[in-house]
Amino acid sequence: MAVTVTRPRPDAMRRSVTILGSTGSVGCNTIDLISRQPDAFSVEALTGNRNVALLAEQARRLRPKIAVVAELGAYRSLKQELAGSGIEVAAGPEALVEAASRPAEWVMASIVGAAGLEPTLAAVRRGAIVGLANKECLVCAGDLMMAEIHRCGATVVPVDSEHSAIYQVFDFDNADKVESIILTASGGPFRTADLATMASVTPAQAVAHPNWNMGAKISVDSATMMNKGLELIEAYHLFPVDVEQIDIVVHPQSIIHSMVAYVDGSVLAQMGLPDMRTPIAYALGWPQRMTAPVPRLNLAEIGNLTFEAPDEQRFPAIRLARQALKCGGAAPTVMNAANEIAVHNFLNGRIGFLDIARVVEETIDTVPNRQLESLTDVAEVDGAARETANTLISRSAARTLHPA
Repeated sequence: MAVTVTRPRPDAMRRSVTILGSTGSVGCNTIDLISRQPDAFSVEALTGNRNVALLAEQARRLRPKIAVVAELGAYRSLKQELAGSGIEVAAGPEALVEAASRPAEWVMASIVGAAGLEPTLAAVRRGAIVGLANKECLVCAGDLMMAEIHRCGATVVPVDSEHSAIYQVFDFDNADKVESIILTASGGPFRTADLATMASVTPAQAVAHPNWNMGAKISVDSATMMNKGLELIEAYHLFPVDVEQIDIVVHPQSIIHSMVAYVDGSVLAQMGLPDMRTPIAYALGWPQRMTAPVPRLNLAEIGNLTFEAPDEQRFPAIRLARQALKCGGAAPTVMNAANEIAVHNFLNGRIGFLDIARVVEETIDTVPNRQLESLTDVAEVDGAARETANTLISRSAARTLHPA
């Protein structure tokens, strides 16, 4: 049984915030909300990956105490951009962790991928309220992360639209009356495509999501439905349910963001137009609600909401994620690492769209499963899985160039 998410007492004071991953889509939407209510927030730190120009522009606008760029080589450029501003500048992975360790009450954890694990843990370990937009933290190290959350008295408020929806309608005080949680999926851009069509999908087609505006990696995960597999694992850790109580349904309109079914036959859903500022605003204002400048839902204009079961033959990522979760140990960590490598190589044109799931499955089958007792174990498994996935991709490319 998964552990529950703790809830701190309300705080009406001006909220100090740190945004890890401020230059990504979630980070930019968070900044949009903060910029509209500047008297309600003060910014402790902003961090970005390599987009120095955008990070500097955000820093000049929000006046954080420190701005951090993940790329060590970008330090000089950021320093020049913010010269004379009085804003401290730093660079590199250690600086990201230090930024997360600073005394902001609320931290947006939106660094994409396993790179977000250590900074997010740093925020957790000082008992912050963490708006969690990084699925991989719980996929890579779910048991370790949740144990630290409870040990340190931190709070996690999910930011993914699906988990935010569940969080808003889940009765934590009567969790035994929950029959199941139902994650909704848009189905991505290839929901109705056959395998022959999917075999020739280009990166440009894969990142063109029909409903959401997201970064390239997350968009590809949506196209393969690996994002739903990652969300399944994340939901298992966030909510006190067993893996058999987590269902997935395809809902192309992305109006119902997820549902909770109860033992009396009631099904509670959170609804809204697909705009990430809604779940971000819920997390940013929690435990209160704050105004968000999003279009309002008009069901009469939408007319119809449709649903269908996911096709695990065309989208095997859901099956792989469920199997990894049931295997436990390092299997989810291996799956996540292999997926990151496979998506990177797909976007660079080294493998095809359907090869992503193949590389992930072969990597899971190759890397021995083991129990994870520490972050060192997580890092070792993550590294081994990435090396294995790269080797499998290289061998496949060699066979293509030099067939027997």
